[in-house]
Amino acid sequence: MWSSLSKTLVIAELEVRKLRHDPTDLVVRSVQPALWLLIFGQVFTKTRAIPTGDLPYLDFMSAGILAQSVLFVAIFTGGMTLIWERDLGVVHKFLASPTPRTAMVLGKALACGVRCISQVFIIYGLAFFLGVKLNLNPLAFLQVLLIVMLGAACFCVFSLIIGCLVKTRERMTGIGQLITMPFFFASNAIYPISLMPGWLKLISHINPLTYQVDALRGKMLLNGISLYGFTLDCTILLLTLIGLTFICGKLYPRVAM
Repeated sequence: MWSSLSKTLVIAELEVRKLRHDPTDLVVRSVQPALWLLIFGQVFTKTRAIPTGDLPYLDFMSAGILAQSVLFVAIFTGGMTLIWERDLGVVHKFLASPTPRTAMVLGKALACGVRCISQVFIIYGLAFFLGVKLNLNPLAFLQVLLIVMLGAACFCVFSLIIGCLVKTRERMTGIGQLITMPFFFASNAIYPISLMPGWLKLISHINPLTYQVDALRGKMLLNGISLYGFTLDCTILLLTLIGLTFICGKLYPRVAM
């Protein structure tokens, strides 16, 4: 177990090291959530078209936009990186080593979580500037980092599974764009689940993004409320990560074919 853990950390360190070569990627990734908060959030806060109870709409959606940012980074990092490394022959070298497949998968997932931590600081800064009532308690902030890491790991492994099945970066880009919007809109990121039709409520309850948003909304906001509870949210994300890692570990050898 300790050997697998150390190899996982080595893979994660190799992935994180890539950020030093292109740190501007973190800034570019923050443009889309910034637009959502600065434009969409401001407009819908004034129109009051979406009922969010005692929470102002901008406060309500800020947690959802953080989760959206994590989702986009994870989906377009995991699979794209895998295909790029496969084309360069890097994956073949790892597969020839004694490193377990699950360690390779979890290492990339952990690195993606570290990459997404920058989004936390960017969204917090924007939200604070816009007057969102943030919970700045250090324990709550650590819990936000934990849920971001878990969510990023889940969606990164999901992206890796797709990367194991497709052969080109163009196909991966198309599939990534295809699945991110359903994940986003079939969650409670920008509107309450109570407003959804019955069939969409069912999908939202099996959507891991719903539980990430719920946990973030409960811990990120000063007056935030979690419908399911932080423990249940974390448990569902952790079980999802374990299941996806098992599937990806089985598919990973096919990367070399």
